[in-house]
Amino acid sequence: MKTRETEGMLLGLIGVIIFSLTLPMTRIVVEEIHPLLNGLGRALVAAVPAAALLLWRRERWPTWPQVKSLAVVSLGVIIAFPVFSAWAMKTVPASHGAVVNGLQPLCVAIYAAWLSHERPSKGFWLSAVAGSAIVVAFALQAGGGGVQAGDLLMLVAVGIGALGYAEGARLARQMGGWQVICWALVVSAPFLVLPVGWLAWAHHAAHPEPLALRTWLAFGYVTLFSQFIGFFAWYAGLAMGGIARVGQVQLLQIFFTMALSALFFGEHVETSTWIYAAAVIATVVLGRRASIRTAAAPVVATSARPTNAR
Repeated sequence: MKTRETEGMLLGLIGVIIFSLTLPMTRIVVEEIHPLLNGLGRALVAAVPAAALLLWRRERWPTWPQVKSLAVVSLGVIIAFPVFSAWAMKTVPASHGAVVNGLQPLCVAIYAAWLSHERPSKGFWLSAVAGSAIVVAFALQAGGGGVQAGDLLMLVAVGIGALGYAEGARLARQMGGWQVICWALVVSAPFLVLPVGWLAWAHHAAHPEPLALRTWLAFGYVTLFSQFIGFFAWYAGLAMGGIARVGQVQLLQIFFTMALSALFFGEHVETSTWIYAAAVIATVVLGRRASIRTAAAPVVATSARPTNAR
């Protein structure tokens, strides 16, 4: 069990490293593209390789209960987080948004207790709440004592996005990690075609000039890595190591985002930001040592079945 938990933590860390560039790349994209077009468009484009992979692997169609769970996943990780975080990047730096994003592990743990019957110990909750309190303190300090509009948008993204993380991890125990994100993209694609097409037409009518190469590259990253490949490792890690525990690894995303934002995008990071980040990372270490048990879930006629026809 410990080996499986460690593997889950490592997979979760890989996902976090991939996700750490999401906000900086999104900030580049929204300089030229409307946040709504970026948020929905990246999911529609990512649905193409997702569908191709499912066809190549000859995966069975999900059952109706699984489709309903996939709808929850889509709401969180395909609609809410991409759209609201993109709007937030119009008003706050990526490094600042990353710290607000540090509230997500606490939200994931709460959803894990609700959806997956995980029962973290008091020590875990104390560590999780402490990390979130540090994040809130930073947001208030960086905002001059008040909450900025971008903070509120990030909070919406985090609150709903965490639901998609937790539900996707629960479903990954039935379907597999990569199958969850692939099916979520495919199931949501028909509902995205018309709004994305209209937004793309409106953007071209208002800005007929071609997009800059850096915008295309940034959009390619948030499409292929943030919306697709990163979830392969992330959902598998959550399913293997426990949703609440592995979810805490995402607090490390703050550090990676700030470091990469400073290194590649020239964003200035205040010394106090690093201090806050180090304090949050300390809570991850404490939470890692706390115990988490799994309560017995009600026995329900399962809809799980082999996902591969071969």
